[in-house]
Amino acid sequence: MSTAVEQASKFVTRAGLIRAGTFIALLIALPEVFNAHWMVNLLFFTVLYAAMAVSWNLIGGFAGYPSLGHAAFFGLGAYSIGIIFKNTHVLTSGYEPFLVLPLIGIAVALIALPIGVIAMRTRADVFAIVTITLLFVVQTLAFNLKSLTGGAQGAGVSSPPFRLEIFEQPFYFAATALLSLALGLSYFAVRTKIGLALTAIRADEDKARGIGIRTTGVKLLAFSVSVGLMAMAGGIWAYYVGFIYPQFAVDPLVTIAVVLMTFLGGRGTIWGPVLGAAILMPAQQLLAYYVGGSRLYLIAYAAIFLLIMLLLPRGILPTVFHKRRLSTLAAKRADAPVSTADPAPVSTPELNFVRTSGGAR
Repeated sequence: MSTAVEQASKFVTRAGLIRAGTFIALLIALPEVFNAHWMVNLLFFTVLYAAMAVSWNLIGGFAGYPSLGHAAFFGLGAYSIGIIFKNTHVLTSGYEPFLVLPLIGIAVALIALPIGVIAMRTRADVFAIVTITLLFVVQTLAFNLKSLTGGAQGAGVSSPPFRLEIFEQPFYFAATALLSLALGLSYFAVRTKIGLALTAIRADEDKARGIGIRTTGVKLLAFSVSVGLMAMAGGIWAYYVGFIYPQFAVDPLVTIAVVLMTFLGGRGTIWGPVLGAAILMPAQQLLAYYVGGSRLYLIAYAAIFLLIMLLLPRGILPTVFHKRRLSTLAAKRADAPVSTADPAPVSTPELNFVRTSGGAR
């Protein structure tokens, strides 16, 4: 019993619980403080995109596989809600679509397994091309399978019977629950051997396989969990907007936004994608409001991406942590006493090997 308690205390730290509790309490309190409809709408999309960025980070950040086709699974989740809850379906409480979301996530994760087996035979830029090809295949199917998707005319979703004064709040809290789940899974991955395996795969997959890591299984697990969460986000989005069009449900811009948020905050970190979403999503909404339907905010997206690559290639959080680590090391060196005495020569087997072999690299 004591051993189990010790293992749990190592896995869940007090500082981690405080951070998680504070963050969740803040998310719950935000709609009460900023209760205007447009503010809750902005909060909803920010939290939803944060959940998607965290889910993408599982495969694109931790494992280093830059998927550009996650919007395909976002669309699968959206159309799943649209097919199950058509606009002719009458909802009683309005929470039925939220209860179906876990089943949709599991179903899409299982569908993604054979796709992952094929796609993950490639790496890096080739993997990105394969996944974005999948996106356009799913978008084409959405346009042509009119009996299921409604085609270009779109498909309606049942209207939620929520009161007008709190209409956005159920969707916001559903997105908050999804973000909490995604963060919990990311934390679990980091604190277990799965995270070490994913990091090793990102560094050098061949060496990781050489030391006995089951790379295929770990990659498929991360990929399926990632796309399952993405599908759940698509389901929440479809229920919120009430009408699904292929060009919006399976939109490459969704993937681009998620990737940018992850890179901005810091990929391969737990909180980096959340920070990136908190910066980019309000900025996008404001730009879209001021420039209208001209999509000039895409130019801002391109500028942000260039700035990240030039000034913050690691992202905000890794850069901050790296500078803090350097300043701490510099302070320790400055405080360390300086010895003026000549140190006595030390003879060790390693040193003797270097001397006799003329140096080792």
